[in-house]
Amino acid sequence: MAKSEQQKGKLLVLKDLLERKSDCDHPLSMQDILSHLESQGIAAERKSIYSDLETLREQGMDILYRQGRGGGYYLAARDFELPELKLLVDAVQSSRFLTEKKSLELIAKLERLVSVHEAGQLRRQVVVSGRIKTMNESIYYTVDRIHEAIGRNSTITFRYFDWGMDGEKHFRPRLYEASPYALCWADENYYLIAHSDRHGITHYRVDKMAELTCTGRPRIITDEGRSLDLGAYSKAVFSMFHGQRTTVRMRFHRSLAGVVIDRFGQDTIRVPDGPDHFTVTAEISVSPTFLGWFISFGSRAEILYPPAVRQQMADLLTETLGCYQNE
Repeated sequence: MAKSEQQKGKLLVLKDLLERKSDCDHPLSMQDILSHLESQGIAAERKSIYSDLETLREQGMDILYRQGRGGGYYLAARDFELPELKLLVDAVQSSRFLTEKKSLELIAKLERLVSVHEAGQLRRQVVVSGRIKTMNESIYYTVDRIHEAIGRNSTITFRYFDWGMDGEKHFRPRLYEASPYALCWADENYYLIAHSDRHGITHYRVDKMAELTCTGRPRIITDEGRSLDLGAYSKAVFSMFHGQRTTVRMRFHRSLAGVVIDRFGQDTIRVPDGPDHFTVTAEISVSPTFLGWFISFGSRAEILYPPAVRQQMADLLTETLGCYQNE
């Protein structure tokens, strides 16, 4: 190897060594550095190492030296601090739309952003998951193609499926076409908010989309789409199940204040109603999901208005009660 080429290689090997093997608790002595370079077939002298370290510092690497016994050179600052990476690992591990396999792959990549010694702390955070994770491995590429379509101002076509009792995908018969507006994360699932000729502004579970293609045809951006408030839409649709959007007034026991704030937001106006209750008015997509959530609070929650939604709840309770009264 020519001397100039060996010098370039030495810098890269030294950079990788500092990134992978050093941190503030694990500095590298000069002998550690020389031995590693020798193991890579690179001959070096102390003087040249000092020069190389200075070159790396000039390129932005925060390389410090600790004096004394057990001292040496180490990389003091990185793009991500260890606590930040722990947060990212937790987010990846708890994400429902990532498969277990993809979660482990992403965590392994995050581990490469710290030293091998600190990577062990990230691995200790990884719990063998018993969570329900998505079974659709292609979701990552679907998300990427949706972003690509939005960037190209293109409509998309895709197949949509449901999971059957046999545990297999059952595709709906028609090919869907939609104008993608945005991706939304809600209730541990990814959703595409889009415009379709059949339904206007609507949404689709991304993990149930397949064979997605950018058509090259321009998106349809309606006046409603231009003024769409994604945050308000997500809150109104409530768990992303179809239902008629209605202004609903509800009465809750004070013990449910935290639950109400978690669901409707801290800015939701809570009106006191006696010493132990309060009322909330919110625009909600009234769906079986919403009604089921509401039922879970028993007598501590009551729908006050409108009468039609109150009747829906009464009908659902009557139907449910009938399941237990019939012998």
